[in-house]
Amino acid sequence: MNLEKVIFGFFIVLAATLNFGFFIGDLDNPIHHDVYELFAAIVVNLIATVLKFGDRTHIGAIHLSTSLVADLQLIAAALVWGYSVHVAGAGMTPEITAKVVSLSGGALFANVVSVVILIAETIMQKR
Repeated sequence: MNLEKVIFGFFIVLAATLNFGFFIGDLDNPIHHDVYELFAAIVVNLIATVLKFGDRTHIGAIHLSTSLVADLQLIAAALVWGYSVHVAGAGMTPEITAKVVSLSGGALFANVVSVVILIAETIMQKR
């Protein structure tokens, strides 16, 4: 068993599951979407992105691009959340919550693509 591949797969799947945990719930209900879960999703996605930098293959490039998309969308969601709460003072209205959750949904899709690529890559491996 290759420990590096275990760690790589762990962070890819953890990024997807944390993002899914944040995304699930009523789209416009801020009670269903925890800021700490969004923060954890961002941190784990950034770690997964760093782990993808070493691969020089075409599949590695696609892995990296999906991670960058997820990072960009999750960071944008955090910026919308932070601006709404701390700068505009509007708080987490249903409209702002829907924007944040929609951005995390885009990141979730990128995470799912990354997991599918990981599974396909694993199936293609020869023993």
